[in-house]
Amino acid sequence: MFNSSTIIEYALLKEGVVTLNLYDITGRLVKQLVNEQKPMGRHKTTIESGNLASGVYIYSLRVNDININKKLVILK
Repeated sequence: MFNSSTIIEYALLKEGVVTLNLYDITGRLVKQLVNEQKPMGRHKTTIESGNLASGVYIYSLRVNDININKKLVILK
């Protein structure tokens, strides 16, 4: 069986505006997953890969002044 979703978990030390975007390897925005004010604490966002092609993607998590980029590989 194949898992068609991935969960991204993150923790905020203080509340802030959170944006979580998914980009393809060329830097083109594929999907905006989160764009809202979030309270302090732990949060989860699910990426459904059903409509995405196999390949390498980058997700970018931005909270206030902090920006974190990570690689995500989807294999079908």
